[in-house]
Amino acid sequence: MVAHGFTGSWRERPARRIVHVLSAYGGVIAFDFRGHGRSGGESTVGDKEILDVAAAVRHARATGYRRVAVVGFSMGAAVAVRHAGLCEGADAVVAVSGPARWYYRGTKPMRQVHWIIEQPLGRWAARMAKRTRIAVGRWDPIPMPPHEAAALISPTPLLIVHGDADAFFPLDHARQLYEGAREPKELWIEPGYGHAESAATPELVRRIGKWISSNFS
Repeated sequence: MVAHGFTGSWRERPARRIVHVLSAYGGVIAFDFRGHGRSGGESTVGDKEILDVAAAVRHARATGYRRVAVVGFSMGAAVAVRHAGLCEGADAVVAVSGPARWYYRGTKPMRQVHWIIEQPLGRWAARMAKRTRIAVGRWDPIPMPPHEAAALISPTPLLIVHGDADAFFPLDHARQLYEGAREPKELWIEPGYGHAESAATPELVRRIGKWISSNFS
């Protein structure tokens, strides 16, 4: 199962390319989070989206899949980790380019993301340009951050993938996730890899597919 990043969609070319590569290793289900693309509702940017993953996992089980791996990118990575820690259903989790904690503004792209989320003009631009509808207001209560949820995933295997050229989240996010998790866990630091779906090469996606297969054998 593939969970896209903020303002993304399974219909976009990078996500479809990832689905195509992963399909060599098993059936793949991709979906749009709430407030994205053709899905209804409004994005809560990583909070209630765990319910979207839970619904998709239930659908996969009803379709006949006995084992389900959730592969999340960026916001989808945070959601995949939080879902695995707080809900049941995933048999393996892959978090690619994900944040470890909330409210990070240490890079220019993330300051821009916060402007989009917090400002009326930013939310309007996201709706017009990316078909992303963002809920107004702050989280209340603040959801458990990914690095804390990671501690609850075991014994489900967790793979954390992060690039050393990620312009959104530096490597300390990946390391914080890894340190917060319990075994079984793996951390891949990818040289030259940027951020999320758009930078994921077919070779990297194939390695992820092989990792999933090895944990399902």
